[in-house]
Amino acid sequence: MSRARCERCLRPIDHCLCALIPALDSRTRILILQHPSEANHALNTARLAALGLENAELRVGEVFEDLAHWLNRADYRVCLLFPGEGAGTLEARNADDKPLMLVVPDGTWRKARKLIHLNPILAALPRVVLTDAPPSRYRLRKAPGPDALSTLEAIVHALHTLEPESSFEALLRPFDALIDGQIRAMGEDTFRRNHSQVVDGDQPLSEEGMPG
Repeated sequence: MSRARCERCLRPIDHCLCALIPALDSRTRILILQHPSEANHALNTARLAALGLENAELRVGEVFEDLAHWLNRADYRVCLLFPGEGAGTLEARNADDKPLMLVVPDGTWRKARKLIHLNPILAALPRVVLTDAPPSRYRLRKAPGPDALSTLEAIVHALHTLEPESSFEALLRPFDALIDGQIRAMGEDTFRRNHSQVVDGDQPLSEEGMPG
């Protein structure tokens, strides 16, 4: 028999994270495009980001028929958070600048590249990458490089860069609880044996963390 799950955070009822999820506002709009293979993953950090941010939206799929409509917002400047030729770096915005809509593909590198390939409008967007990213706190998934971040961590660092006057650290509270809970469930010995010195590989979105 399957365990009852919270309809909001999708965690088992006895491990619900909703009490830790904040409701934070931001000038920056976050649009997360999640590959379907990530939607039911136990470590779905993109969902935590979407739940914790008032100005965020999570869409799941491979081909997004309405993508042009979602991106057609005159009040935002749209950028894709993904490495690529000519990608710029995120910088703090002045209060008078037009805010960004940051499109964030969520999935493994191969799946994220597939999303961009299947949705040419994404490939046409100007790209931005993170700089000076902190070490990942995601200790349960292997990363292609030391600068790799989970999707949630990448979004938090991007928001701190764009809006340094605000704090988005509260977004990491359910994330930390999720990771700690998974480690407790597997046992400390198993964790150390299989995951020691491991970080997540969802979003290595800095120049240094570009995939090979």
